[in-house]
Amino acid sequence: MRKIEVFFDYACPYCLAGHGYLKALLRKHPDIEPVWRPCEAHPHPERYGPHSDLCIRGMFFARDRGVDLWAYHERMYRLALKDRADIEDAGALTRGAADLFANPSDAEAFRAALQSGAYADELGRANDHAYEKSGVWAVPSYRMEGRKLDAIEGIGVTKRQLDDFMRGR
Repeated sequence: MRKIEVFFDYACPYCLAGHGYLKALLRKHPDIEPVWRPCEAHPHPERYGPHSDLCIRGMFFARDRGVDLWAYHERMYRLALKDRADIEDAGALTRGAADLFANPSDAEAFRAALQSGAYADELGRANDHAYEKSGVWAVPSYRMEGRKLDAIEGIGVTKRQLDDFMRGR
């Protein structure tokens, strides 16, 4: 199985578009599996918000609990970009994602993890992997088989660019 690394931020509208493109294109490329690489486009303390760190830390929690990550991604994008929920509030994220968890105690554990700072180190490593090790400058960005496709800041990537990238062009 070939792998495509997907660098993204839930607060980025271009990442939302790229997410939709990727989901559609993977049907044409069943031999490619995504490797999710969330990263903060604007990490703290920069005051460009809203900050997506809780959404990203929540993704690590959801992954560890076996939550469908496609569903989680779509929910976080909706909360951040469509519903304009306060994604910097653990309670708001928990209310918005509670039905993704198998039982109410998992949703409460999600809230507790976000409030406690759980997965903060993993978030730091994810940001470092994106920006220091993989040369990401704007999201969404993709890495596959030694090649890279980077978004143009303020523009993103097109579905055709992503398809060509996945085809090795």
